[in-house]
Amino acid sequence: MHPKISVIIPAFNEEQSLPLVLNDLPQSTLHEIIVVDNASTDRTAQVAQENGARVVREERRGYGSACLRGILSLNEPDIVVFLDADYSDYPEEMDLLTDPIISGERDFVLGSRMILKESRAALLPQARYGNWLAVFLIRLFFKHRFSDLGPFRAIRYDALKVIGMQDIDFGWTVEMQIKAVKRKLRILEIPVRYRDRVGVSKITGTVAGTLKAGTKIIYTIFKYLIT
Repeated sequence: MHPKISVIIPAFNEEQSLPLVLNDLPQSTLHEIIVVDNASTDRTAQVAQENGARVVREERRGYGSACLRGILSLNEPDIVVFLDADYSDYPEEMDLLTDPIISGERDFVLGSRMILKESRAALLPQARYGNWLAVFLIRLFFKHRFSDLGPFRAIRYDALKVIGMQDIDFGWTVEMQIKAVKRKLRILEIPVRYRDRVGVSKITGTVAGTLKAGTKIIYTIFKYLIT
């Protein structure tokens, strides 16, 4: 029997890009697609429903808050895929992430934007530097070599429950990766394509957002170093 795959897409004011993301997903093979409307003020929820997704609302702003709401809304899948709503990732590459889990070889698969040259070029310089610093610290302190904190990722549902995600904003991705290492999950990092997002990034597109994200990521790394 084919495993049940659920996709969680956190979204804040992504009415333009979200239909592109949903149309590129292999919807007929998926267990469910959950779009978490993170207190959007545009038509994000409407276009998500119109394009085949189930919508849940999370009023507390923050990437991690949206992802946590999505997890609470899951209907007992086997695999959970996290995907951004801005169309910077290639949703049709989802099988690259889920196949190693379906085969039983891996528990957690991360799509890296830093391996392919053309994908790296789509990242803003501050994002590339932030990624480099974060993965360097993870390698230094936790002895695991990542190349990216990419948002496109897949994980076995039972492993996701075991690691117990908590972060409500910018520390979400690095928390998952550190906990995966500490819990000795079987981890695989694969190259994925990446492109300029539709619209302007709410994080790396602003100086304030970049500083907040960078500070929280570094804080999260040291938090799990000492706990």
